[in-house]
Amino acid sequence: MTRTFYEFFAGGGMVRAGLGAGWHCLFANDIDIKKAVVYRANWGESAFRCEDVEKLTATDLPGHADLAWASFPCQDLSLAGKGAGLKGERSGTFWAFWSLMKGLREQGRGPSVIALENVNGLITSHVGADFRELVTAMVAIGYRVGAMTINAERFVPQSRPRVFFVCVRNDIAINPELICAAPPAWCSSAALLNIAGQLDGYTAQNWVWWRLPEPPARSVSFADIIEADPSGVEWHSSSQTAKIIGMMSPLNRAKLDAAKLKGRMQIGGVYRRTRPDGHGNKVQRAEVRFDGISGCLRTSAGGSSRQVVIVVEGNAVRTRLLSTREAARLMGLPDSYNLPANYNEAYHLLGDGVVAPVAGWLSGAIFSRLPLAGRSESISVVVMESRPAKNITVFPTSTRAPCLSSLELCAGGGGQALGLEMAGFGHRGLIEVDPHCCATLRLNRPNWNVLEQSLVDFSSSQFSNIDLVAGGLPCPPFS
Repeated sequence: MTRTFYEFFAGGGMVRAGLGAGWHCLFANDIDIKKAVVYRANWGESAFRCEDVEKLTATDLPGHADLAWASFPCQDLSLAGKGAGLKGERSGTFWAFWSLMKGLREQGRGPSVIALENVNGLITSHVGADFRELVTAMVAIGYRVGAMTINAERFVPQSRPRVFFVCVRNDIAINPELICAAPPAWCSSAALLNIAGQLDGYTAQNWVWWRLPEPPARSVSFADIIEADPSGVEWHSSSQTAKIIGMMSPLNRAKLDAAKLKGRMQIGGVYRRTRPDGHGNKVQRAEVRFDGISGCLRTSAGGSSRQVVIVVEGNAVRTRLLSTREAARLMGLPDSYNLPANYNEAYHLLGDGVVAPVAGWLSGAIFSRLPLAGRSESISVVVMESRPAKNITVFPTSTRAPCLSSLELCAGGGGQALGLEMAGFGHRGLIEVDPHCCATLRLNRPNWNVLEQSLVDFSSSQFSNIDLVAGGLPCPPFS
């Protein structure tokens, strides 16, 4: 059975590559013209739209997708960024995507699953405030949310830790086998446990831990993807190699010396990093690893250099840049994947992407085990609470745009109404017989539709398409 998806911040379509033939793309979007060329070269013209996500509306998105994936920009959340977080110009584009998903929910076309991917810095950005705001926002438009940290080295020989959010529409029954009381250790972290533990109220009630099965041990090493005679890159001169070695700290020189003594060819990776020199200054260092894993591919825009391959045979040492095809293999892409001819464009595309097999693993373990989006979306809930009415004089203002509608009976002074507003509900009406309570409601929220009348005289015929009916029964008869 073919499932459908939207791919936002799509780049070259690496999520699409990971999802595989069992998924049909209804719509893909990226603002980068050069990435658009690569996407179309690999996947065709039909689904892709090169446009600023902030200019899109829900009506631009065709059909009813099972999945919406968004790997929104990481620059304001990464170590190389300036720490603007979700308020930043780049990472803040999450909110444009969120608005699209909110619009789909309002149209009854909310995807069954929304998947978000970003750097692990999102977890601790602004001491967890960005993480909590993102989760709260997804809950507000009717999704249950869980997150996990996955290092791509489980699938490819590249260390690439990322955080993945899997959000499931809250009217969809989740198979109990998919969730657990605590996350598997292999796809979690102390930071994630800590920040998730700080969620409270309605947001905490809609948090889940996904039972993601551990993948089998990876069989491919960094050396396995390296070509003896790559195209597009040249081996460095002896002086260039000597310069790289000269940039190594004593610790990294010791790693190189150990590789020379192995008695067989050793293949490793080198990154140039800016590090403190111990005297209050910073110096560029060459850091090497021979553990069978590449360092994380990054773009030059992220403040990092391109990766260097180092080959050691006894005392002979050779170096060169990682080829673009080798970089594509580190992202889990097949050799049939079309890459830009320009080295810098290809490296930027890949450094910005998602490791394809990770998307495939999430699909098989979670996405494909959830109901299709074609089922009707229905939220019909009645919540009744018995409590004494109490006047409230000041309500804090919610900044969250309402996405669901509610009707409250016996509204009292507005305590429950306030909570529903914070949870993302827009009040169609609040019914209360006490004139003092009605005055309090109108004072604090002039925009609320407060009806001063008894339930005996109330008629619901003036209201339609209400998502939630709530009420607080007066408690004296029960006290």
